Amino acid sequence: MRLLRSTDLALRVLMRLAVAGATPEATPTTRDVAAAMEVPYTHAAKVVAELQHMGLLEARRGRGGGLALTDRGRAASVGTVVRSFEGDGDVVDCEGATPCPLASACRLRGALRQAQEAFFASLDPITVADIVAEPTGPLLLGISRLA
Repeated sequence: MRLLRSTDLALRVLMRLAVAGATPEATPTTRDVAAAMEVPYTHAAKVVAELQHMGLLEARRGRGGGLALTDRGRAASVGTVVRSFEGDGDVVDCEGATPCPLASACRLRGALRQAQEAFFASLDPITVADIVAEPTGPLLLGISRLA
């Protein structure tokens, strides 16, 4: 399964903020995130807005503002984040422009749905804090200082 770009970006933003300190330099703006991750600002803004809506980060405006991870964000399940960004659609589009003639009796669709849920379920016990624990966190912090 391949994650959407927005899902990947959301996870990377959460990871970056999870290792950031409390200094003003450690609270990047959405523009900083977009530049560091080489994505369009509008894409980063949509992802940040969704993470904020989920209560995983807060965005402060003005001087000294920026993005900061909330306690809820640090404890967030990776599975929950991935589900939220990926949506609950089917892995394959059986009802597309040319509907599959097997759609009414196909067993593959159910099997793929089950595999997708197993993928999400395997990520449920993992938190944002878990994925930035050593050795990842210090390495990520070193990389983010270079950006």
